[in-house]
This record gives sequence, structure tokens and C-alpha cells, in this order.
Amino acid sequence: MGCAGSSQSKADGTEKKIRKPKPWKHPQPITRTQLIQLRDEFWDTAPHHGGRKEIWDALRAAAEADLTLAQAIVDSAGVIVQSSDLTVCYDERGAKYELPKYVLSEPTNLIRDD
Repeated sequence: MGCAGSSQSKADGTEKKIRKPKPWKHPQPITRTQLIQLRDEFWDTAPHHGGRKEIWDALRAAAEADLTLAQAIVDSAGVIVQSSDLTVCYDERGAKYELPKYVLSEPTNLIRDD
């Protein structure tokens, strides 16, 4: 007999569903141009922090996609999602990949470039 509250969905290690990160605020208000520059700098240097380039490429594609496509990308790349907002992930070899919130969503204090 099983417990009424038991579930087997996580017991076999199934992946977490990806969700949007919680709203966040940058230390200073920034423009979209500055945000794009921050993102480009992160993605340009990310592979130098360890892990495999193809996983970094998959994480970038997922970060820039809608949630459904992002889920398909991480699933097909074999990415193990630790935090459902993609801030902490692992590859099949156990390498850790940490993504800052600014590559995953916009801050609440984003200034419009006009």
C-alpha cells in the first residue's frame, strides 16, 4: 500500500519544469542596451568558467527562447536543471553551470532606450 500523498514523478529523477525567474531588480537602473551588453559579456566568457561549450550554447538558446522551447532544448541537451528558473544546472558529467538572472529575464527597473 502506498501513501495517499506519495508520487513517483520525482522518484525516477525526472527533470524539473522550467519557469520564468522571479522578478528582480538590478542594483542601478539600466537600459536595454546595457542589459544586452551584460548578457553578451557573460555568454562570451561563460565557457572559460568550465563545463562544455555545447552545454553553454544550449543554455544560451534556452535562455533566449520561450518556456516550451527552452524545456525542449535543455531536455535534448541532457541538461539537469537544479533550479527551475535555470540559474543552476548540471551536465551529465556533473559539471555545474550557473546563470545570472540578467541573462534569463529583464530587471524590474529596466530603462527604455528611446
